[in-house]
Amino acid sequence: MRRRAGGRESRLLAALVTGLVLAGCGTDGYVPSGPFRPLPEGAPPEVGPPSSAAPAPLPGDPAEPGSGEEAGDPNVMASGLAVPTGLVVLPDGSAVVGERDTGRLLQVFPDRSPARVLMTLPGIDTAGDGGLLGLALSPTHLEDGLFYAYVSTATDNRVVRFPMGGTPNPVLTGIPRGEVHNGGGLIFSADGSLFVGTGDTGDPALARDPLSLAGKVLQIDVFGAPVGVGPVYSRGHRNVTALCAGGTDTLYATDDSPDELNAVLEGADVASRASRPAVSILDAEGGLGGCTAAGRFVFLGALDGQRIHAVTLDEAGTSIGDPEEVLGGQYGRLRTVVIDAQGGLWVTTSNRDGIGTPAEDDDKVLRILPPSTAGDSPL
Repeated sequence: MRRRAGGRESRLLAALVTGLVLAGCGTDGYVPSGPFRPLPEGAPPEVGPPSSAAPAPLPGDPAEPGSGEEAGDPNVMASGLAVPTGLVVLPDGSAVVGERDTGRLLQVFPDRSPARVLMTLPGIDTAGDGGLLGLALSPTHLEDGLFYAYVSTATDNRVVRFPMGGTPNPVLTGIPRGEVHNGGGLIFSADGSLFVGTGDTGDPALARDPLSLAGKVLQIDVFGAPVGVGPVYSRGHRNVTALCAGGTDTLYATDDSPDELNAVLEGADVASRASRPAVSILDAEGGLGGCTAAGRFVFLGALDGQRIHAVTLDEAGTSIGDPEEVLGGQYGRLRTVVIDAQGGLWVTTSNRDGIGTPAEDDDKVLRILPPSTAGDSPL
């Protein structure tokens, strides 16, 4: 069971959530704090189905994105988006967000300037819950300008990499594709290897099968080659919607069926009786679609729960007390959650996903200052 913040904690939460002031905002527009330099990488093959007999549908004609200023809400950085799902923060302080259903990538600015469309990923298939599902920055992004994305095609899920405006290169293909549970978590580790979270496509047997890429956390290098004896790092997952790393360098995975945050250990089977989740969320408050961590704090985006769950972990990676509720019911279904270098929490809404009830200016990208259940800074 969750508990609402009370006493000193509730006052802190209210002050931080409602009293957001973005450092560096001014009347002269956005001023980057570092370089954003997409570099060319040649012309590798385009992403798409392996066979031309099953072409992926082209994205529809998306709406023009709006700015945070148009929304009139200091927490809203951009509005008028179509199911923003993956998000990465760039070295210059802005963010790139991907739209699940259109494959568009847009740059969003912390001073609420109008969002800028950068490119559209080709070959995206949006059937079921597929589409553009996750984003990550290359560990050497300042040098190579590369992005990584987890996408669905008509026949598989796959990881691709690309320079902004360039043609995507397949990195890892053949991840099973289904009408449900397509996963999509991406995160680079400190050693530069890429962890990939996948779904079981609705077939739990695939998650337990060590030879299948479904229902797993995979570990590969930047070119897609397995790290260690094979790509399977852990198994038994149902639908890994996001991956995040805690202050003790523990890797965590969100699962939305049931709603859990699991510590990911090499060789582990999270479906076994020996495995216990770090955090469990009630179904009505769940639909976990995102996670980010800073120190001993983890923030979980909840679609069905329409909130962020703020969780405090002890040194062993076990939750202390019940999760605190952040932004509960204020913006509808909340999905991706990413924390930036200044401690700002970037959050995407997911009200145009066919399940939510969108407002006229949905979907949005938000940025708030996260609360701490202990009354101190999460960084």
